[in-house]
Amino acid sequence: MSVLVRPIAVALALLAAGAAQAGTCPRPGTLGVSRVLPVEVGADGLFVGTKSYPDTLPLADHEIVLSFDDGPAGKTTDAVLAALEAECVKATFFVVGEMAAAHPEQLRRMAAAGHTIGHHTMTHTILTKVPFERGEADVETGWQTVDRILTGTAGDRPKTPFFRYPGFAATKPLDAWLTERRVAVFGADFWGSDWNKSTPEALLALTLSRIEARGRGILLLHDTHDYTAAMVPGLLAALKAKGWRVVQIVPAPPPATGG
Repeated sequence: MSVLVRPIAVALALLAAGAAQAGTCPRPGTLGVSRVLPVEVGADGLFVGTKSYPDTLPLADHEIVLSFDDGPAGKTTDAVLAALEAECVKATFFVVGEMAAAHPEQLRRMAAAGHTIGHHTMTHTILTKVPFERGEADVETGWQTVDRILTGTAGDRPKTPFFRYPGFAATKPLDAWLTERRVAVFGADFWGSDWNKSTPEALLALTLSRIEARGRGILLLHDTHDYTAAMVPGLLAALKAKGWRVVQIVPAPPPATGG
């Protein structure tokens, strides 16, 4: 497993991703992005997020990576994007291919705003319940659909090699297949359990309690729920008040080659 942070790569990845750090935000006093973390996937693969795996990203105390699953979903995703924009914050969206196909312009706006676009299969099938070949096809079709919308082309490796299993339901054959393609697999370190219906107030209290208990890590939420979308402004305000720093993850650029 390899997670590398290279000073030069930070600047290159920042430009490539269109990510704004706090110092460049046009609105003083916003939460912003404290740093950009380029993530490199080695030959042994990358599996992070302590809810599923032994390791997580190299984050300091009170550093958090914000991630959202299952969109883009129209109105609720727009509300999440607006809340992030108001605080100059960048997140990682693990998008579903079918949802991207239904909302292609929203996906393009998401990418144009500088957010990192990861992948979450084509149909959100729980992959432990289907044969390997069907699961492989669902994963690959998902990222190819997203890449075609964003870039016009698609291949056997996603442009952004970040993937999250639906329901965190991993299989060893798919793990090996993703490792072969150097696609990073993300779990989470804490979540709001927003797959359970909630109120914004209750969801905020639960999410903050889990974040504070761990002290650093990857947060999982879903941009498909109205109560989550309504909670995000309060979450960002609380993170700012409590001294948390947002880290954006981006793919590390390929190593420079001699000329």
